[in-house]
Amino acid sequence: MNKYLGFIARILLAQVYLIVGFYSHIYQSITNPSFYDNFQIYLGIFGLPGIFAPLMILVEITGSVLLLLGWKTRLSALLLAGYSLFIALVFHHNLANPQEMLSCLQYLAVTGGLLMVASSRATAYSLDNLKK
Repeated sequence: MNKYLGFIARILLAQVYLIVGFYSHIYQSITNPSFYDNFQIYLGIFGLPGIFAPLMILVEITGSVLLLLGWKTRLSALLLAGYSLFIALVFHHNLANPQEMLSCLQYLAVTGGLLMVASSRATAYSLDNLKK
């Protein structure tokens, strides 16, 4: 039963960044030509250079697809956990604002879930499990 819970956890955590990566970045860039430039400007508000935009999109999409498929699960879960922690600390650090505090706590919760996935053995229905 535990291996199936791990599978469900892997899918639920992967879908967060898969949807954000494809809808918020890819789809929006196609339908709104200025979206990508606006995204880079938004990152600049937080002191991040424009090169972070493609890196963040790459991490979201690649990490979530790898996690969804269960290939290099530990590595992809650790990558997304680090990314979630980065998002929480850089974009949602204004804890005086209740909405920002809630967003920070949500990203920290996702980080915890990803660390749990990284710490467990290969789950059911994963490409990692096929090697055994």
